[in-house]
Amino acid sequence: MDKKKIEEGIRLILEGIGEDVSREGLAETPARIARMYEEIFGGLGEDAASHLGKTFRVDGGEMVIEKDIPFYSMCEHHLLPFYGKAHIAYVPVGRVVGLSKLARTVEVFARRPQVQERMTAQIADALMEHLECAGAMVVLEAEHMCMTMRGVRKPGSRTLTWAARGAFQEDDRLCQRFLMMVGGHGC
Repeated sequence: MDKKKIEEGIRLILEGIGEDVSREGLAETPARIARMYEEIFGGLGEDAASHLGKTFRVDGGEMVIEKDIPFYSMCEHHLLPFYGKAHIAYVPVGRVVGLSKLARTVEVFARRPQVQERMTAQIADALMEHLECAGAMVVLEAEHMCMTMRGVRKPGSRTLTWAARGAFQEDDRLCQRFLMMVGGHGC
């Protein structure tokens, strides 16, 4: 990440809105924003495979669910945050991954300039590809600051997206069971 370019860009934005970039409260802001961007966009340099690569042998193949995983991302259209919860499931085929790795996979895709619809699909596709599972399903519910603090200004509104792959596409009962267990969003 080019922190110097970020700092220059933030200085230009501050000047563009009519601020004095040398005043005490703003003098360090460009550097702070550059450090923050390095953190919140850290998923750009990560690959989900690094988290989903280590699996463990299990008998059976019942659905595994991790729900209410908090995430924060940045809308690529306005560079404003959207945040919420991810609910993910997969049907293993003889191998499972550590539960923390599911949350880390959400973070890989959340920590990029993003749209919720793409992020939902990316998580589901990563589970299918790297876990070689029978099916995966992801539901994201999020509040978008571009809808709450500007434009239409509707605080509290939430956007739900979901992606179903493999067994979840083929078996409505499996899909319904997952959705019932994470809060009844409906298939």
